[in-house]
Amino acid sequence: MAEVVIVGNAQAAGELVADAIAALITRKPDAVLGLATGSTPLPVYQALAQRAGGLELAGVSGFALDEYVGLAVSHPESYRSVITREVVEPIGLDPHRIHVPDGRSETIESAGSDYEKALVAAGGVDLQILGVGTDGHIGFNEPGSSFASLTRVKTLTEQTRRDNARFFDSPDQVPMHCITQGLGTILRARHLVLLAFGEGKADAIAASLEGPLAAMVPGSAIQLHPHATVVVDEAAASKLRLADYYRYTYANKPGWQGI
Repeated sequence: MAEVVIVGNAQAAGELVADAIAALITRKPDAVLGLATGSTPLPVYQALAQRAGGLELAGVSGFALDEYVGLAVSHPESYRSVITREVVEPIGLDPHRIHVPDGRSETIESAGSDYEKALVAAGGVDLQILGVGTDGHIGFNEPGSSFASLTRVKTLTEQTRRDNARFFDSPDQVPMHCITQGLGTILRARHLVLLAFGEGKADAIAASLEGPLAAMVPGSAIQLHPHATVVVDEAAASKLRLADYYRYTYANKPGWQGI
């Protein structure tokens, strides 16, 4: 079972996870981070930027979870642009060490296998940041995704396109396709850290953590991981049957263990 940490708000979650990332970089200066986009991980990146001055970041690499297909890299909502704006520049990472799946239409047939090779060549991801969609997707692995899936092109559901429409001028501008790390790819990371905030994520969190392993709930794949940490606020935790147990175990956890 994943470790579940229930915190007061998103800022507290960001501080907790940023501390864990800073500790990782301190003991492993060439750490490889798995970078998620969207609003959920922003508190982590903001807190990590505040710690960046005390860290040696020159050797840190990053791999994005996913990218839209057919959206120009220069578009402000391409994930290359988003990660540059929200992660690389504020924290001070080397942009040449940050990798994003290639969503260009002309190279899309080989983009998945090329990204898998790059991940292997880098030695794999040390800590992967994840969010979860309202339908339980992680990365862009929509319901029905195989737990063994690798980086590949996927068709986005209408629900996901509606959820992401807030970043575009209209829902019609949200791309139909993406390239995403697969569930099998994500599970290779040495530490998974999944974040969720707000009542709108409560059903997805409950299904992912306490429901059965099911392809219809891609987030449930984290139950298979030997080192997974789930950090949620009270609203996102509101439908967890074992919430009191999670609070009890975390409160009595030896401090040296971290997350």
